[in-house]
Amino acid sequence: MPYFDAASAVPLHPVARQALLAALDEGWADPARLHREGRRARLLLDAAREAAAEAVGCRPDELVFAPSGTRALHTGIAGALAGRRRAGRHLLVSAVEHSAVLHAAGAHEAAGGSVSRAPVDRGGRVGPERFAELLRAGDAGAPDGGGTALACLQSANHEVGTVQPVEAVADACREAGVPLLVDAAQSLGWGQVGGAWSLLAASAHKWGGPSGVGLLVVRKGVRFAPHAPADERESGRMPGFENLPAIVAAAASLRAVQAEAAAEAERLRPLVDRIRRAVPASVPDAEVVGDPLRRLPHVVTFSCLYADGEALLHALDRAGYSVSSGSSCTSSTLTPSHVLRAMGVLSEGNVRVSLPRGTTAQEVDGFLAALPGAVRAVRDALAGAARETAAAVEPSPGADGITLDALGTLCPLPVIELAKAIGRVPVGGVVTVLADDEAARLDIPAWCEMRGHTYLGADGTAHRVRRAA
Repeated sequence: MPYFDAASAVPLHPVARQALLAALDEGWADPARLHREGRRARLLLDAAREAAAEAVGCRPDELVFAPSGTRALHTGIAGALAGRRRAGRHLLVSAVEHSAVLHAAGAHEAAGGSVSRAPVDRGGRVGPERFAELLRAGDAGAPDGGGTALACLQSANHEVGTVQPVEAVADACREAGVPLLVDAAQSLGWGQVGGAWSLLAASAHKWGGPSGVGLLVVRKGVRFAPHAPADERESGRMPGFENLPAIVAAAASLRAVQAEAAAEAERLRPLVDRIRRAVPASVPDAEVVGDPLRRLPHVVTFSCLYADGEALLHALDRAGYSVSSGSSCTSSTLTPSHVLRAMGVLSEGNVRVSLPRGTTAQEVDGFLAALPGAVRAVRDALAGAARETAAAVEPSPGADGITLDALGTLCPLPVIELAKAIGRVPVGGVVTVLADDEAARLDIPAWCEMRGHTYLGADGTAHRVRRAA
């Protein structure tokens, strides 16, 4: 069964497995002790730190290991904000950061700090100029002027694979005197992150290392105040006994995957290009999202009109393909992906395909052969549900068009009914869709963008659409 969810996690790299087994025998002792076993463990830990630092492109004494990438992000953000509290309490993040960064930003706001979120284009990429403007603006309403204490930008997006302009943003941050924290979880296995960044976090299970290992880099000269109680381990920045065997395996596998990265990227990129071309050609009303050029070599994301994302994932799973979705718009949770929302693209029927190393052309061809049938089956099932609710959304005439009452229905039913009703008004006429599903605020404008109609905006739950020719 092909596994196409490498952006979430990948199996252990063979080098990681070998290093883990060896370290289980040699690295069980406390590396802080002075006896023979402790010294042997310390040698392993130091070697792993040096290997990881070389792969990242930093000094070994700038890198500490963490229990996860999420912990590394939370610690890095909290420590940098605390270390620069005299500069201000303003935090700048992009609107498409990983939820771990956004949760940390929410905690900062709850504690009295301020947060700005840099917008992105339809490809999911921030504009360096706009990012620089927000850096300089800080929190103008704060009594102390609200200087920006920290900026955060992922190196590549987790959901759509778009690569961010880290080097340009890092230059803007350096000019403004603001440290930049980079979430490199998705990209570090493909190579070092360029630019004059100040802090960096990553997670081993993204590149083929064991789960439960992250890393945090804090460059020399960056003001940093650990928020946890003092601990003698990992420079006082990450308390607790190190999982030495996992750390050794993580460092060994990072070096191995980076050594293979160029050749593997050259092999996977054409397979992703094939998916990007084939999906719109074989699946009606499908949109490939994310930057078409500045992207990771193994990730492609697309959305399908009139389809439920969760149902589509289950249909593909039954067909033998393990994929993921950037959209959380399912029967159990009504909020669409914050990434897709920030991009202003369709969230309906969203599928993320992320190819692991070693994926073959035959596996991709099999997926592309199975996809149209899976989408068709989901759409047919939803069309049946739409027929059952037709009475609830029967169009009613108005002064300048018709109104659809889709209140209480979940995505994508409001869009399905809009697509059926738009032909009932003349060119220039207006369809008003009453929809209280939060995803409608994203999917109705995205549908208009795909179909060429004009989205006139929303007044509460009333979405107005003007029919084009």
